[in-house]
Amino acid sequence: MSDYDSLKGSFLIAGKDLRDRNFYKTVVLIVEHGENGAMGLVINRPSTMSVAHVLSEHFQLPETNDLVYVGGPVEPAALFVLHNCPHLDESGYSVAAGVYVGSSAESFQSVIEEAIADDSDFRYRIFSGFAGWAPGQLEGEMDRGDWFIQPFGGEFVLNDDPYYVWDELMERVHLENRMLLEVRVDPEWN
Repeated sequence: MSDYDSLKGSFLIAGKDLRDRNFYKTVVLIVEHGENGAMGLVINRPSTMSVAHVLSEHFQLPETNDLVYVGGPVEPAALFVLHNCPHLDESGYSVAAGVYVGSSAESFQSVIEEAIADDSDFRYRIFSGFAGWAPGQLEGEMDRGDWFIQPFGGEFVLNDDPYYVWDELMERVHLENRMLLEVRVDPEWN
C-alpha cells in the first residue's frame, strides 16, 4: 500500500471535476482497503428498483418505498446489505462504528427477519454492485484529486435524503481545506 493508511470505514467524496458517470457526485463508504486494493459502496445513489421486487424470489416482503441503491459499477447482480444491528448474522462484519455489511444468504435472511419484526431503531439498505479499485489505483485517483476523504459519520450512511449527503460532505471538505480562516458575509468588512 502507498502513503495512505487503511481507509476502511471512511467516506470518499467525488471531487467536482470527477465526471465519470458511475461516480459523479457520489459518496462511497469504503468497506475494504488494503494491499489487494479497495472496495466500497456508493451510499447516495438510489435506483428505481424496490427492495420488495428485487428480493421477491427469496422473501415475501410488503411493498414499501424502500429502494435498492446502486453500490457501484462492479458486479451489478451482486447484492450487499448495510445495517445497524450488531447481533445479526455472524458472517457480516463491522465496517465502522454501528454499521455492518453482509452479502450472504444468511445476512439477508437475518436482515429481513429483523425488518419484519419492525424494530424502530433498526435500519438497513440493500445495494446492487460495488465500487472496486486494484492495488494502488484508488491512491492514484486520490493523489490526482478525484476523491476527498472524510471520516465516518453514521448519520450519512442510512440517511433518508441521499441527495443531501454529497452536498453536506463536500461542504465539510471545503471548510477543512479553505485558505481563509473566516469568510466574511459582507465584502465591505474585508
